[in-house]
Amino acid sequence: MRKQVIIATVLAIVAGLGPGSVTGHDQGRFFDLKRNGTIDDRETIKALGEKQIVLVGEHHTTASHHRAQLDVIRMLHTAGVKVAVGLEMFRSNSQVELDRWIKGDLDPVAFEKIYYDNWNYPWPLYREIFEYARENSLPMVGLNVPRDITRQVALAGYQSLSDDQRRRLGDVACRVDKEYMDYIRKAYGGHGHGNMNFIYFCEAQMVWDNAMAVYALEYLKSNPERVMVILAGAGHVRKQAIPYQIRSRSGLAVAVILPEVPGSIDSRTVDSGDADYIFLDLN
Repeated sequence: MRKQVIIATVLAIVAGLGPGSVTGHDQGRFFDLKRNGTIDDRETIKALGEKQIVLVGEHHTTASHHRAQLDVIRMLHTAGVKVAVGLEMFRSNSQVELDRWIKGDLDPVAFEKIYYDNWNYPWPLYREIFEYARENSLPMVGLNVPRDITRQVALAGYQSLSDDQRRRLGDVACRVDKEYMDYIRKAYGGHGHGNMNFIYFCEAQMVWDNAMAVYALEYLKSNPERVMVILAGAGHVRKQAIPYQIRSRSGLAVAVILPEVPGSIDSRTVDSGDADYIFLDLN
């Protein structure tokens, strides 16, 4: 019933939209990798409205990627979809502070300090996303794990975690196979792990992917009326990463959007095995 209501709402709103009225662009900004062609924003709204999880990737320091993420959130919210925003940028144990931000109980100066305790990249890159969520009362959900855990796994492997640390992770396992290691090599390249043990680096990435999937599903189990838009690095949102972990635990419908990076993420370098759409940079 929930899906039918969302689709009906989306179609009703889409019917009244003129070209470019959702994202401010006259031409479609989404390249459909399965159909191998650009589709307009109205058609994208319809497709995304049928999902319960929409993952939108980023290169953390690229401002246009964050504008694209905000466009997707705004587009769905404008269409009447009940959006929640899942964040790689915040640890799950910072959820109280995120809730206070959305409720208006934290001023921007105080919240910026909390943000930097969670994430190292400049606040101005993300500010408009957080402000939009606050202004529209869209829940924001911390999906990351404590940094000491990922650092320890990257340096000493998953087996080095104590029983207490593993309990803190919840239902997060770490079974790295050749297929996942090949994916990490492809997604992160030879520079991705520096001088770290490559297997440990893969384990750290898998813990990250696992945890974000688990915490997203926990939220949606309690809030099934929501569509979660997950914001995370492009390597984490590809179908081989977080979406794979989601599929292994649930039957929820998922869509993956990667930002366009010519020569790295475009219609020649990725396919429908990696993502569903490329968000085109038309600026």
